[in-house]
Amino acid sequence: MVIAPSLINSERRAYNADEINNRRRTEPLWRSFGNRTIIGQFNTDSRGRQLQPQKRALFARLNKIQGSLINSLERNYWEAKPKLSQMATRLAVPDFIQETAWNIYRLAAKKKLTMGRSIEAFIGASLYSAIRVHEFPRLLEEVVECSVLPLRNIHKALALIVREVLPVLGLRYSPISSNHLIYRFGNELRLSMPIQQKANWLLFTAKKSGMSRIGKDPKGIAAAVLYLAAKDTSEKRTQTNIASVARITEVTLRTRAKQIWQYANRHAPVPTQPQLIRK
Repeated sequence: MVIAPSLINSERRAYNADEINNRRRTEPLWRSFGNRTIIGQFNTDSRGRQLQPQKRALFARLNKIQGSLINSLERNYWEAKPKLSQMATRLAVPDFIQETAWNIYRLAAKKKLTMGRSIEAFIGASLYSAIRVHEFPRLLEEVVECSVLPLRNIHKALALIVREVLPVLGLRYSPISSNHLIYRFGNELRLSMPIQQKANWLLFTAKKSGMSRIGKDPKGIAAAVLYLAAKDTSEKRTQTNIASVARITEVTLRTRAKQIWQYANRHAPVPTQPQLIRK
């Protein structure tokens, strides 16, 4: 039974001194892990009055003692949790994927995989592995752009997570699918749904005719079928535009388009109004 709703972290803005004093928060927000109460270093009390030197020395000593009682794992969590939330917000990742990424990072930290390595690298690797577990259409390049580290560091952390963390959690690292990228790239290119369905039909036809997707970048395949589907219509997009959205080169786009067109012509012709294709 819901007694009453309550909003958290959405306080109203204060515009003058009275509103600031009336809406002043006198206690820190609770954490989901570690100590609930944090003794900070403040020179004033809850009413804004200056503390006596003896009181300031007392609270400084208590703060130092409390900091010594916190272990390294909790300090790791305190640093990693805000960074993970910030990266997930920038990538527009749903909350359930962020929760999976946090569980992956917690286990990696408990296994001491982060010792001597970058926390940011494991944060990006945990988030991308959670994205791949839930088959969410986000690219590794986007995760690298939100991070402050090069690609090779995240690759190393991702290899450790896939090898030592995901099997313990019972999660399966699924490779990125071209079918999901077709609709994502199509929305970014502002293509209509019939064009996106036609691109999906082209990919289905080429695969049925014997085209192998092993060793081929899913981004290039998704971009190529979109280019072929919109080529002879009023929604035609340039190779440069499609390649920039898919984060590939124009040479890769042309190569994949030729291969898909050869295999697609071996089968039945692509209908004008294709139906949705089930996997």
